[in-house]
Amino acid sequence: MADPVVVDIPHKLGRAAARARIAGGVGRITEIVPGGGHVEQRWEGDTLHFTVSAMGQKVSSRLDVLDDKVHAEVDLPPMLALFASKIREKLTEKGTKLLE
Repeated sequence: MADPVVVDIPHKLGRAAARARIAGGVGRITEIVPGGGHVEQRWEGDTLHFTVSAMGQKVSSRLDVLDDKVHAEVDLPPMLALFASKIREKLTEKGTKLLE
């Protein structure tokens, strides 16, 4: 498996407000992963674990919501590793907009 895509997205919302925004926007995650379709999600405290089905592959990810940033890690299967830089770029762009 390729190295995970890791992104830290700063915010000034506080942990609870950032978590609420993420919870409301998690369905749009499919826009970030090429060929994305279905999203499964579950919260463990302030960590969101989610899986996106994309191009016949499953992409497992987690978002740790902290007081001043969201730490995201996306584990890409080898077939989707070619899209790592594009996924990092989109995750940063969409995540920043969501947390503004």
